[in-house]
Amino acid sequence: MTPTREAPRLCLVFEPKPDSGALARLEKALAAASPASLVLTPGADLELDANIAKPLIAAAHKRGVAVLIESDARRARDLGADGVHLSWSRDPLAAYATAREILGADRIVGVDAGRSRHDAMSLGEAGADYVGFGIPSHVTDRETAIARRHDLVAWWAEIFEVPVVAFDVDTAEEAQQLASAGADFIAVRVPGELPEADVVPCLREFTAALDRPKAVT
Repeated sequence: MTPTREAPRLCLVFEPKPDSGALARLEKALAAASPASLVLTPGADLELDANIAKPLIAAAHKRGVAVLIESDARRARDLGADGVHLSWSRDPLAAYATAREILGADRIVGVDAGRSRHDAMSLGEAGADYVGFGIPSHVTDRETAIARRHDLVAWWAEIFEVPVVAFDVDTAEEAQQLASAGADFIAVRVPGELPEADVVPCLREFTAALDRPKAVT
């Protein structure tokens, strides 16, 4: 009998926008996807407005979903979130050290290592709660970047115990391929401009793709 790997969990990357029914959209997303975690991203804004963010955090916590704030450890602490997700930067180790100092050992600090194996290993050794591999928005050769992310996820999953998260996953097909590669979590963006009526159908495609454990090759 071929052994199977447990299916990865979804991580929702959610962009709340003022006056856009953010709470209703998030509640639909949480019900449709049953994610393990939620990353709140301010998008083009400088920081998340507390009046918008706190009800979203409460809604996620009510369902047992961990909430991370993107790239702002102080904001994560002040909002009562579970931790911070650090987007790719040129010095991820320094960013990690600063975030860990702010949040302490009990909250989550995860980091997108971009495409650097050296940075990923250094972050794992430093104590990052997860290492992520994504595709920054400025990358134009998406096909090459998708293949590279797949290889990085497979490499990490085979060797290391620290969880690996695949970020910037655009399609259910990509999600399924990354699941086969060994990703522990698949991060799916719910953009602020996505109509509320489209949230559930979009996420159900991803949950269906990840619903079946993959054979370990």
